[in-house]
Amino acid sequence: MRNSGAIIDSATVDTPVGPFTILAGPDGAVRAAGFTADPAAVLAVMHPGLRGEPRQRRDLGPVTAAVEAYLGGDLTAIDDVPVEQHSDGVFLSHAWQVLREVKAGQPVTYTGYAALAGRPAAVRAAASACARNAAALFVPCHRVLRTDGKLGGYRWGLPVKEWLLTHERGS
Repeated sequence: MRNSGAIIDSATVDTPVGPFTILAGPDGAVRAAGFTADPAAVLAVMHPGLRGEPRQRRDLGPVTAAVEAYLGGDLTAIDDVPVEQHSDGVFLSHAWQVLREVKAGQPVTYTGYAALAGRPAAVRAAASACARNAAALFVPCHRVLRTDGKLGGYRWGLPVKEWLLTHERGS
């Protein structure tokens, strides 16, 4: 399922916590996104079967509009943006879909997330789903906290995670 030679559209949006780069397939579905200006860094977290050659665009139409609306306070604007991620297992795909159902301003713990995903004892698997999520913001792994309520990890840095949670709590 390699996409060698395929074109991936890339756009970067300025945010209060720095640049946010989005990579989308020909159908407009987000394949990867992250808080960096470097499309190669975002491409590196994308499933190999979805990769292609990034083509820089000024914006990605409705995807960019959704991010800008989210940043402007419409926290549900990103909810319906299509996302395409592949995994090597059924649980990851399911867990990512469940993560999209965690509402802004209502973070859950890794234990709670595991339960929502239907495997309450699989806290490590839930944490792994967050760690392997390539579509930051659209699949909101930033909304998952440690059991003690602390931030835990985040691929794009704890200051970004903290800003996202504060933004969602305040809107």
